[in-house]
Amino acid sequence: MDPSIHETARAKINLALHVTGRRADGYHLLDSLVTFAEAGDGLRFASSAADRLTLGGRFGALLDAEGDNLVVKARDLLRLALQELGHAAPPVHIHLDKDLPIAAGIGGGSADAAATLRGLQRFWNATLPDEALAVLALKLGADVPMCLSSRPLIARGIGEALTPVALPAFSMVLVNPLIGVSTPEIFRRLERRDNAPLPPLPPSGDASVWLDYLKDQRNDLEPPARSLVSVIGQLITALEESGARLARMSGSGATCFGLYAAERDAIAASEQLAARFPEAYIKATRTLPGDA
Repeated sequence: MDPSIHETARAKINLALHVTGRRADGYHLLDSLVTFAEAGDGLRFASSAADRLTLGGRFGALLDAEGDNLVVKARDLLRLALQELGHAAPPVHIHLDKDLPIAAGIGGGSADAAATLRGLQRFWNATLPDEALAVLALKLGADVPMCLSSRPLIARGIGEALTPVALPAFSMVLVNPLIGVSTPEIFRRLERRDNAPLPPLPPSGDASVWLDYLKDQRNDLEPPARSLVSVIGQLITALEESGARLARMSGSGATCFGLYAAERDAIAASEQLAARFPEAYIKATRTLPGDA
């Protein structure tokens, strides 16, 4: 394949996730502080006589290239939208290196769809207007608009109301036990759906100030996830014991993360955790900095 068009589908990390209500249509209202990691899936786009999707990477064999795939849905929706504006959108070979765990609470499928939207606009040399692109992204899933942005932000509503945040970068370790977690089941087990939203954000960009702030926040989906998958609690304890200054679950799980004072600390922790949990997905990475 021609590697000139490449996109990274970065892991989405919910540093805090407060469930604040529920709409009449059943969608839950959230107030979440989100950041993105350098780690992610890789997508490449090349000319082809017919549309193709091929899969690689550690978890590629677990996906269906012909079935219900968000990459294919994103390609088809974007093509239709561009053709309606008079832009050509010829066949494309998309190769997805699936290196993030599936159904892991870090936006893997949504990030792949968002990266497809970004990459195909470059590949087809056509740009959809921002408002139309936002509507299209939301059709693909509530997390796709924030993954399309892939920058630190506050996500409100069902995840579509986005506000950029001035957030420092953190050294991080991601740990996933490779146990599937049902998001609908996690929400069903919630004891409360009218929790308090996030308090005002810190005025300082200092990492220690942010860590103190984050320690006072929570992921409202973590308690029901722990009750469903007991190893989540073990992973969070192990992250704390490895020197993490903050350890928490992301999204609806089962991926947990630890934030560390320095990159060398995160690398050392990932090695300790790999020895303790040899079957788990473990990745030392960094988050992206953001500005408001």
